[in-house]
Amino acid sequence: MMDTDQSPFSTKKLLRRLLNYEHKRPKNALPDSAGDQQQEDRERSQAIRRLLKDVVLIGAGMCSAAFGLESFLLPSHFIDGGVTGISLLTAEITWLPLYLLLVVINTPFILLAFNTIGHRFALKTALAILGLAVMLATVHFPEVTHDKLLVAAFGGFFLGAGIGLSIRGGAVLDGTEVLAIFLSRKVGTTIGDIVIAINIVVFSAAAYFLSVEAAMYSMITYLTASKTLDFIIEGIEEYTGVTIVSAQSEDIKQMIVDVMGRGVTVYKGKGGFGKKGQATDVDIIYSVVTRLEINRFKTEVEKIDPEAFMVLSSVKETRGGMIKKRPLAH
Repeated sequence: MMDTDQSPFSTKKLLRRLLNYEHKRPKNALPDSAGDQQQEDRERSQAIRRLLKDVVLIGAGMCSAAFGLESFLLPSHFIDGGVTGISLLTAEITWLPLYLLLVVINTPFILLAFNTIGHRFALKTALAILGLAVMLATVHFPEVTHDKLLVAAFGGFFLGAGIGLSIRGGAVLDGTEVLAIFLSRKVGTTIGDIVIAINIVVFSAAAYFLSVEAAMYSMITYLTASKTLDFIIEGIEEYTGVTIVSAQSEDIKQMIVDVMGRGVTVYKGKGGFGKKGQATDVDIIYSVVTRLEINRFKTEVEKIDPEAFMVLSSVKETRGGMIKKRPLAH
């Protein structure tokens, strides 16, 4: 049914082949076969397209983040969470410019990313942060509003959108996540808990050095940025995986393909029940739909088998298959 993020040629492999292509194959070397040459050409083409897409996404992310900082947060003296928040807070209480602080404070996390995540990610992150710093130093956006609530909401929106676009391009504009990943491996706690702990310290410092009111507005900025970031990364079409166990599995399978226009995977399994664990052979159906289709999907299943057992689970991303390639029948 689906090919979820496990294509035989990952982005990392494609970029490696793209960057090392001339080194691997001498100029006078001939391909092993026409099929091998076509395969390598296809891989290079995919890598180039992906690289161009990443550049566009990271560039858009830098512009959005710079706009959010200069037009909203900096004039009102609000901050965000994480490393960006630390940079903003330091800029408020010292004479150092924000563009310089972003580079200096993020540098240790870039080096950490080099060892923790990978050198390509670290390089792209370094270029993204440097680009944001250059933009803040050279491009001046106008102040949009003096309303504090609008500043907190829209400043967080544009900053979160910028970080989200950069993440989709394979980089980050804030080193907090890198530190959280590193610490989670060392101390055994979750990334989310570490991020929360870091932000508690940041906003507590903002309340002390700035004011309680500024810290509260900054928390609104952070929450808005976080939700915007999630929206940019996951998109409006959040996917839901549906697992179904039913005696009418064949009819349900046909409904998913013919009525819903979606792909389906069938697993062979055993259903256990009773005191002695009696087992019967069953077909376990798995499909992926968008959250907008869940209600209709459940209705169609209930029409076929009201006693069908369904489990719904969140799916972050899908690749290939029939999720987007076939139109829905309305």
